[in-house]
Amino acid sequence: MILRQLLRSGTSIGANVEEAMSAWTYREFLNRMSVALREARETMYWLRLVHESGLDGSSELVELMHRAMELNRILYRIVYTGKNRLKTIKTTT
Repeated sequence: MILRQLLRSGTSIGANVEEAMSAWTYREFLNRMSVALREARETMYWLRLVHESGLDGSSELVELMHRAMELNRILYRIVYTGKNRLKTIKTTT
């Protein structure tokens, strides 16, 4: 069950980023990146759960957690910067 959820949320990140890259509008791009960010956060949750439960104590899991954290930071900055950019566009028009 946990691994199925981890696989689902983990693969959804890439799918949403791919959809964002083919978005027709900037809003659509941000919406998809926001979904990717939520999925990345969920993936971090499942990775922490696996780690803390002792289901997998390998160093590979720790490396995956570090990479997932980095991905979360990247996606957060994209979404945060994009939303601020939209606010700036709204206030200047």
